[in-house]
Amino acid sequence: MLASQHLMTMDDVSAEEIALILDTAESFSEVNQRRIKKLPTLRGRTVVNLFFEPSTRTRTSFEIAAKRLSADGINFSASASATVKGETLRDTAKTLAAMSCDLVVVRHKYAGAPQMLAEAMDCSIVNGGDGVHEHPTQALLDLYTMRQALGRLEGLRVGIVGDVCHSRVAGSLVPALRKVGAVPIIIGPPTLMPARPDILGAEVAYDLDEVLPTLDVAYLLRVQFERAARMPFPSNREYATLYGMNLARMEKLPAHAIVMHPGPMNRGVEISADVADSARSVILGQVESGVAVRMAVMYLLLGGADSGAAA
Repeated sequence: MLASQHLMTMDDVSAEEIALILDTAESFSEVNQRRIKKLPTLRGRTVVNLFFEPSTRTRTSFEIAAKRLSADGINFSASASATVKGETLRDTAKTLAAMSCDLVVVRHKYAGAPQMLAEAMDCSIVNGGDGVHEHPTQALLDLYTMRQALGRLEGLRVGIVGDVCHSRVAGSLVPALRKVGAVPIIIGPPTLMPARPDILGAEVAYDLDEVLPTLDVAYLLRVQFERAARMPFPSNREYATLYGMNLARMEKLPAHAIVMHPGPMNRGVEISADVADSARSVILGQVESGVAVRMAVMYLLLGGADSGAAA
């Protein structure tokens, strides 16, 4: 089990607990290859997916993870919930608490929404992405994917490229990498960097081509057009020219290096189609890893070790 009842930020888990989650996910990945992909581990537990923002990968991944552990899943979306009638998030939390659910996965456009739920409910809360703050299970599945592809985490140099300012993925991935002994480098135009990039605890670079030969992982962030009324760069073409990953840039990476992206991709902007679909891309591997890692998180938060073996 994990020391914390919740997973809202990467501060909630230690380096040892990260290793436990990844090792547990590895056992679940074998289950996901079986013909019958089902375990009785969380039978009788109720998992609620509370999503106030559109999502395909994260929401579906959590849904599948809960079902494969035999948990009862309830799915709420903003358009189908009472929030469209004016109900507050706190009132929604109290309503769910009255239904005695065991774990709530929440995605919200405002940072701090998971913390508000945790204060109003007596169950485990998993942050499925809050504003531009954090997305911890994405960072964990990224670590798992890196370890599977490269055989280690300690000492890896990971270039996180692009719209760092608006990225909750970067908000979780940078501290996660530091905890496991990897070296995060944030790379992008100054206009898409935080006002104080040094506070993140990562190395900072503005010239992608200069850094590429030193990287083990090139991690492309999505340009989040929806989070800014007007993105602070002249054009998509200029961004792609300076920071987009194309075949020529991929050739500058060391032979063993991999390319990652949290999705959804803006093809032709942060990543070209031929790179996204290349043998060095592990983007679909990240999606596959997501189910196993989220199964591990649910299992460990809900005391799955007390109700049966992981596999």
